[in-house]
Amino acid sequence: MGETGTRIRRHTKLSVVGAGSVGTAVAYACLLRGSADAIALYDTNAAKVRAEVLDLNHGTQFAPSCRIEGSDDIAVTAGSDLIVVTAGAKQHPGQSRLDLAAANVALARDLTPGLLSVSPEAVVVFVSNPVDIVTRAAIAASGIADGRIFGSGTVLDSGRLRYLLAHRADVAIENVHAFVVGEHGDSEVALWSGATIGGVPVKSFSVDGRPVFDPETRAELFDEVVRSAYEIIRGKGATNLAIGLSSARIVEAVLRNQRRVLAVSTLQTGRHGLQDVCLSLPTVVDARGAHTVLDVPLSPEEEAGLAASSATLREVQASLGL
Repeated sequence: MGETGTRIRRHTKLSVVGAGSVGTAVAYACLLRGSADAIALYDTNAAKVRAEVLDLNHGTQFAPSCRIEGSDDIAVTAGSDLIVVTAGAKQHPGQSRLDLAAANVALARDLTPGLLSVSPEAVVVFVSNPVDIVTRAAIAASGIADGRIFGSGTVLDSGRLRYLLAHRADVAIENVHAFVVGEHGDSEVALWSGATIGGVPVKSFSVDGRPVFDPETRAELFDEVVRSAYEIIRGKGATNLAIGLSSARIVEAVLRNQRRVLAVSTLQTGRHGLQDVCLSLPTVVDARGAHTVLDVPLSPEEEAGLAASSATLREVQASLGL
């Protein structure tokens, strides 16, 4: 408390690693939302990072106050409270996220210790795909397994599902609660048993006495969730705007200590029988990172799907020596 009795708020620093389409979307979304007091952009391409920082700074008059800097020197990230890593090879049309594994795992192994050497107290969030495998590699490389390193996981997938449910039910998306869990990828699982619209279970939601979400409709909508990234990549080369916004939500949960429940990817330690694999389940996110995985009830089909998703990720981990 100062002499006037006014509490002085601690300034927060966010660093975004990677000035590609996803990294710049994360920085832009965080600038517009006022997610942090300072944003540092780090990329090995000096000309690209300088151009992106200039472009962002030219718009700061029209956004909440924020200092923006960038460099091809990792020192620009020093003193970060939170680091969002988007760097890595990007997904090409027709390529699965798991196909990216080897190159981006090597990057995570090299990059993570360097980032933590200049920001030893930072929370680190990986967005680079395949995010579950990359997050597991970063945890192994750093030895930090307490939730301070985690992945963006299926936060965006859950948002895609909620959008489709809201659109079909003709209600505001804020009144839809549903999670996608498991791998951020083709083996992910929708938790239909706990999904609700305005407190009404999705499976029994009806309009004029007719059910809106019969089994065929649910299957169709979830298939759209799984396929949507491929469709966007075919059309414009990358998914970036929605992941920028969903990452900003994660950033705010950490920097503002919000204790939000988000479907982020963490190292599993026994919940639902899952061990030594990073995947997404509803998890409390706050200033310490992602540290409390909720015991969400699962149907037998969901339990089996989650186990299969874990097995898929374990197979890739083993092939990469994780």
